[in-house]
Amino acid sequence: MAVTLNGEEVQEKQQQHNAANKVGETDKADLESAHSLPPYDKHEENKTSDPFGNEETADVKYKVLTWWQCGLLMIAETMSLGILALPSAVATLGLVPAIIILLFVGLLATYTGYTIGQFKAAYPHVHSMADAGEILLGKFGRELLGAGQLLFLIFIMASHVLTFTVMMNVLSEHGTCTIVFGVVGMIVSLILTLPRTLKKVSWLSIASFISIFSAVMITMVAAGVQHPGKGKPLQATTDTDLYHAFLAVCNIIFAYCGHVAFFGFASELTDLRDYPKALYTLQGTNTTFYTITAVVIYRYVGPDVASPALSSTGPLLSKIAYGIACPTIVIAGVINGHVACKYIYVRMFRGTDRMSQRSWLSIGTWVGLATALWVIAWIIAEAIPVFNNLLSLITALFASWFTFGVNGMFWLFLNKGRYTESKRKIALTALNIFCVLVGAVVCGLGLYVSGRAIHEDSGSNGSFSCANNADA
Repeated sequence: MAVTLNGEEVQEKQQQHNAANKVGETDKADLESAHSLPPYDKHEENKTSDPFGNEETADVKYKVLTWWQCGLLMIAETMSLGILALPSAVATLGLVPAIIILLFVGLLATYTGYTIGQFKAAYPHVHSMADAGEILLGKFGRELLGAGQLLFLIFIMASHVLTFTVMMNVLSEHGTCTIVFGVVGMIVSLILTLPRTLKKVSWLSIASFISIFSAVMITMVAAGVQHPGKGKPLQATTDTDLYHAFLAVCNIIFAYCGHVAFFGFASELTDLRDYPKALYTLQGTNTTFYTITAVVIYRYVGPDVASPALSSTGPLLSKIAYGIACPTIVIAGVINGHVACKYIYVRMFRGTDRMSQRSWLSIGTWVGLATALWVIAWIIAEAIPVFNNLLSLITALFASWFTFGVNGMFWLFLNKGRYTESKRKIALTALNIFCVLVGAVVCGLGLYVSGRAIHEDSGSNGSFSCANNADA
């Protein structure tokens, strides 16, 4: 019996076929079900197209990222502030447990990043967690994950504004009111967020990586030379309980929580098949660097290591380290700010020519979005002025789901109905259910410990204060 498809259905089938062919290094067996998945939205054709439309004659072209530029963006976005809290996490957990958790979270984050690539290959039109949420749960899912993604990115932006104020207080020896430093950090970040394409921002990521690498190396060398922890026992602090231990675990998870931006990065790749190379570049670099940095600094500074860790080597070397770390403190926040602006911008102009125009409306909208988001981030930074507490709150609310839970759901959705077809599928099904459970546990316990920390920490009473937060 012959079946006739109309032109729209043929085009839809062809798009699904092309999506499966773009998997590249991803597991094609896991994506065979992409051919049978329902369309994203039959009634809104512009949503199923490329998020940036046809760029042949566009004034601004977005899909121009190479894999190594994407990898650098991932490194700059992920490997920044989180590394500064890791030595104190080791001091809380103890050396061996901390190393095990660092490596385990790194491996799990690599896998969940891989599932994002699988989902993007099956649905090339997905540009954000909101787009993916609509595929999973309809319009409710779109609004839920879209709001979560935006809030997560804004909180990360806030953590960079907060670290900027700590840096300026260290460099200037609290030369002026901390609120003023926060405003300066906000303005600098806003200016650097103004380019509309990730390729232009990717050049900043090179400076960001060199910056954090150099600053951490200086801190490690200085810690080794000064050895302030000499004679102190290398064991977990005496007051380590579930509360303190999970607070430290949240800081480790935060160091790997770049996944929220991965759909946006992949959308601007010239070739989607290069996504796995960018992901492995990121995860290989940050897992190695995190482990070495956390262990070495803790080994020589001891259980009294500061957080951020750059403050652990005395006044002079702390100033040098913070001065060198300045680019990454700013640029990593800028990359997250760019992704946040791009999410709203694409949602507003998707399917229109305004997306790629250099008109007053397009440029003005981008500038307005960037300004509004950075002002909100500054307000959050002033409201929660303790570094570790802010990281724990961010991790509990958002990183728990965007790094683990939601990505497990992506795989389960793609492979619905095939969970038990082989031993390998059974194992992968168990792994992805585990990812969802990890997200739920981290969210629940993380909200408890971060809420308690913010309530109990005396530094939290200094919201919108001119006080020196470098001493917090």
